[in-house]
Order: sequence, then C-alpha cells, then structure tokens
Amino acid sequence: MEINKKENNTVFFDIVLKREDIKKAENEVYKKNKKHFQIPGFRKGHVPMKMIENMYGKDVFFEDAINELLPQEYEKAVKELDLKVVDQPNIDIDEESIEKAEDLVIKVSVDVRPEVELKDYEGIEIEDPTIEVTDELIDSEVENQRAMNARIINVDDRAVEDGDTVNIDFKGSVDGKYFEGGEAESQDLKIGSNTFIPGFEEQLIGHKIGEEFDITVKFPEDYHQKDLAGKDAKFEIKLNSISYEELPELDDEFVKDISEFDTLDEFKADLRKKKEEEFKTTSEMEKQRRAIDKIGEMIEADIPEGMINAQIDDMIRNYDQSLRAQGISFEDYIKMIGQSLDDFKKTMRPEAEKTVKNDLALEALVKAMKIEITDEEIEEEVNKVVEEYFKDDKDHMEKMREYMLNDNKDVVRDDLEKRKAIETLVEKAKFVEPKEITKEDIEEVKEDK
Repeated sequence: MEINKKENNTVFFDIVLKREDIKKAENEVYKKNKKHFQIPGFRKGHVPMKMIENMYGKDVFFEDAINELLPQEYEKAVKELDLKVVDQPNIDIDEESIEKAEDLVIKVSVDVRPEVELKDYEGIEIEDPTIEVTDELIDSEVENQRAMNARIINVDDRAVEDGDTVNIDFKGSVDGKYFEGGEAESQDLKIGSNTFIPGFEEQLIGHKIGEEFDITVKFPEDYHQKDLAGKDAKFEIKLNSISYEELPELDDEFVKDISEFDTLDEFKADLRKKKEEEFKTTSEMEKQRRAIDKIGEMIEADIPEGMINAQIDDMIRNYDQSLRAQGISFEDYIKMIGQSLDDFKKTMRPEAEKTVKNDLALEALVKAMKIEITDEEIEEEVNKVVEEYFKDDKDHMEKMREYMLNDNKDVVRDDLEKRKAIETLVEKAKFVEPKEITKEDIEEVKEDK
C-alpha cells in the first residue's frame, strides 16, 4: 500500500479488493438476506444463491458486499499509511474492473491534517497579563461587601432619584404594535445600572409612586433582536414602588458581622491574599493562552474545510449543552437572535479557524521540542484524575482507571505532551509591558472591520 500522490493536504491512494474476497463477501450477504427472497418452487429463505442471481442479476449481492468490505479495507489502509484523516473520503470505483470481473480497484482521496513546522519559538515576546492587586481593588471589594449587606429603605414621600431601585410594570410597542418580550410586571430596575435600553432609566427620574406615563426610546442599531434594531419604541409605564440602599458603616463591627475577622485591617489583608492567589492562577492561564495564540500566528497552514467544519460543529455542541443547562434550546436561541444556523456558523468560523490553527501549532511545538511522556507519567496523571472525580465511587474509579490506561491512553499522552510543551514555552517566553492603545490603533481596527 502506498500513496499515489499528495496535493496540499489531500492524499490519493488505491484500495484493491481481491475478486475471491468479494465473492466470499457476496456469499455472506446472501446468507444474511436469503430469508427475504421467495421464488415459486422454493420455500421462503431456501432459494439457492445461483437462482437469485439468475432472476435479479449476477451483481444482486455485489453492492452490499462492497459496502461490507470497503470500510474494513479503508481503515486498514489509513492505519498502514499512518494517515490522520479529517474528513470523509471520496470514493471512485473503477467500472472497467467490475465489467471484466477482475480485482476491484477503488480510488480514494481524503483530506489529512496539515503538517506544519514551528521555528524560532524560544523566547517569543508576549504581553504580560499579570494584574497587580492594588489598594483601590481591595477597597472596591470591600464596597461590594457593603452593597451586599445594604438595608433596603422603601420611599413613599419623594420622586425617583438616580441610584434608586424602582419596581415597574411596562409594555413596549413599535409603530403602534406591541412586540414580543417588551412586556413585564413588577420588574425591579436600579436607576443608573444601564441594564435597559439607553435612555429608558433616565426618563423614570422625577416620577412618583402610582404614576402611569409613557417614555420613548430608540433601540440601538446593533440590538440583538434584528427586527427591533434602530427602531423608535414607546413604553407604557406604571411606577409601583421606590427604594434605595442604605450601606452599613465601614468599621470593625461591620467586619465582625460578615466574617471571621475582628478588624477591618485583618479583613482587607485576607481579601488581598485571596485576590493575589486568584490573580496568580488567572495570570498563568492567560500566559498560556497568549503563548498558544502567538505560535498559532507563527505557522502557515492550508487548513482543510473538514477540520474547520468539525470544529464549528464541536463548538455548537458545547454551546447547545451550555444553553440547555439554562433551560434554552440552541434552536430557540438562534431564533431569538434572529439568525439562521448558517448565519451562526459564519459568525463562529473565525474562532474555529483560530482554534484549529492553534492546535496544529501545538502539535508542531511538541514535535519541535521532542517532548516524550513516559508510561509512569501517564499512570500518575490517570490516578490523579480518577481520584479527584470518582473518590466516592471506588468501583467506578477502577473502571475509569482501566479505561484511561488502556483504551484512552493515547489521548492522555497527547494531553500531557501538549501541557508540557506549553509550560516550557511559557517558561522561555519574554513577557513585555502591554502596548498602550492609541487613537491610531482604534482607527486601524475600525478600518479592518
């Protein structure tokens, strides 16, 4: 078995099915299907193969026989040629060899993963994502705690002010017609939160409890509901209640009430420690992400459509699972945002291309670094995973351990190889100060769009 030729990332090769193997396969197909044949003079299921061929044609079992043989032979060829296929193959059967009753020649073409090289990856420059834990950040966290423990004070002797929380009923219309999703009762809304359409919240200021009034707004041009984008709307409003938050005093007593600490200084010190740990983890993950993006930009690859389409399908499956966890189907979601499935796939294509390219770059990095993973490292990783996720189910733990060490061993090895390569890449990277964004940069991005 050999490759006839390779064009870009498409390989061409022949599969030859021996005539005797085809005959054996036809006999097996006959045995499986003879119960369906009935010819006068024979009991159903007992018609001789030759009689069926005489009546229905000598190739009556041929197509099913090929369908039995070809997938097996194709898998053997892929393994023998060590191909990393990324799409379904194109099959072309030599009709002449069928007519001559010779060995059957099947011409196959299939897209494979591109082989890319990665050079000059050591010491790549990456913008440093490290975030400093500042006094301002800690003060902001403390203020968040105050807000979470605020008292709600109801108001009945004044009009709405900025910062208040109002409870309203509203009903929206465009061109005199009420629209779907534009109506709610007993809706809480904090003035100044900017959670509603621009201009909506400001028009509630100055009104009192019990008032019924109209406000007018314009939906943004990029509003997610395409049929409303850029349109003027009127909302009928009824103001049910007004309240505001009264923040607790920021002192040691407040800290004692909400935490295990006795003083504000101790509370802030603990906040700082937790934030530093959180930011360190986040920073390490972001360093790896940026390093992968960097090497992804460094490679040149003609990516087969099959790889991109498979990645898009994978992203949609993940999207669907996430939406269903929130009680929404993917089909309903794309209807809500006014897109077809094809439109949605187009929006996902750039990210899919980037993901595929980054993965190819990682493969090239592992190869360039000559990363090798031992069986001991694989076993250690498997033990770590199963003990973390199945510690309360010993039987399941052992079954999963056996599966990962046998059937899934190559996947674990691949994951560890890439992880080790990324860690080494980050260790040797040069982290530089983030570039300051200028007005010219913003204009350049606008032009690219």
